[in-house]
Amino acid sequence: MDFDKFHGLVPAVVQDDASNEVLMVGFMNAEALRLTRETGYVTFYSRTRNALWTKGETSGNRLKVVRLLADCDDDTVLARVQRLGDGNVCHTGARTCFTEEIA
Repeated sequence: MDFDKFHGLVPAVVQDDASNEVLMVGFMNAEALRLTRETGYVTFYSRTRNALWTKGETSGNRLKVVRLLADCDDDTVLARVQRLGDGNVCHTGARTCFTEEIA
């Protein structure tokens, strides 16, 4: 992955592998990507906390990796996942973070 374009980070798009629904977008640094690959659960880098975090570590709504893909520029990750727990991914309690339609 090319982590240089975004100052050590790459966007990570999370998509439900069964429904194809886009669930959320986060950022990964090299360590977050390594942990995601090693553990099989999506780990992000928090820009506000300057720390790694694994989705669902407190809520139980974990994201189990089915497969990881890189885009053609090698600067974005697509994580195809299985939703665990109650299946709600957004911090608001919604299934997906993409609920607001804009015109």
